[in-house]
Formats: sequence, structure tokens, C-alpha cells
Amino acid sequence: MGLLKLRKNKKFSYSPRYYKGEGNPYEIKHKFDEHRTTVGNNSGLKTKFNNAINDYKYNPNKEANKRVLIIVAVLVLIFLFIIGFDLSIFFSK
Repeated sequence: MGLLKLRKNKKFSYSPRYYKGEGNPYEIKHKFDEHRTTVGNNSGLKTKFNNAINDYKYNPNKEANKRVLIIVAVLVLIFLFIIGFDLSIFFSK
């Protein structure tokens, strides 16, 4: 039996006619990806979580951090109200 020669796929170097930019025009990328550290080649959930915590800790916008804490507190109170948690244990008579 003879060796089979496999054909290689043809490669085309197509470039758009009116594109005058840098990089690949067909690359799909979110517009804020270059500003985020949590997007990219993070290997696992722990690494993503640590990067998100570091972004939160070292965020120069302190108003956004306060806003997030207020939203979390309101959501926790709504959850406690829905499950019927008695908040009177925190207040003395």
C-alpha cells in the first residue's frame, strides 16, 4: 500500500477593501474588556473571584463601592422580610 497524501486546506489572505484600522476587523470584543482584569485567560473560579475582590478593594471610585454596599444591604433586608425573619432579636426593649 502506498502512502496517502493529504491535501492541505487553502488559506486566503483576505483584507477588507475600505478598512483602514489596526488589528482584525472581525474580532468580536466587548468595548470595556481592556479596562477589566476579570476578563481574559483566568484559569479557574478562585482566580476570577480573587481578581474581582481586588478590583473592588482598589477601585478609585469610592461612591460606586458605597452604592454596591447599599444595594446588597437592601437586598438582604428584602430577603429576610420574605422568609419571615424576626428582626426584633436585634433590638432590646
